[in-house]
Amino acid sequence: MNYHLAQINIARMLAPLDSELMADFVSNLDSINRLAEESEGFVWRLIEDPDVITGIEVFQDSFIVVNMSVWTSTKALFDFTYRSEHRNIFKRRKEWFSTMKEMHMACWYIPQDTYPTPHEAGIRLEYLNRFGESPFAFSLKNSFTSQQASEYKVQTWKQQ
Repeated sequence: MNYHLAQINIARMLAPLDSELMADFVSNLDSINRLAEESEGFVWRLIEDPDVITGIEVFQDSFIVVNMSVWTSTKALFDFTYRSEHRNIFKRRKEWFSTMKEMHMACWYIPQDTYPTPHEAGIRLEYLNRFGESPFAFSLKNSFTSQQASEYKVQTWKQQ
């Protein structure tokens, strides 16, 4: 079976999306999304209702911005995040988002030609925060292989 890399990245806004503080972030969204879509290794991204730029309520917090995408590999995601023009927006994140104490980004493998749901992504992020890096959920600092992920025994817990 062939696999792709799914990722979720969340951030907590410092102000409402329609505020002056967030205006520059919002004005850059289309160009950053287009850059992602044109990047080598890009497969898919979660596209919300066109009238609502953010607001997926996986985390029951309207100030949480959710980004989800699928890539052919960790290298492709890493290159987009840190080696493309995206890095210039990424460097400015403290202008728009608060520092999160818990992990705010998680990666995991999914079968090729499938797409993750926000609910599934929330579970992966929660797992990463509870149990640390593993083949089930990891960051770009500690990537695992799809083989390791398929053999990994997931720890169970009562989801809150």
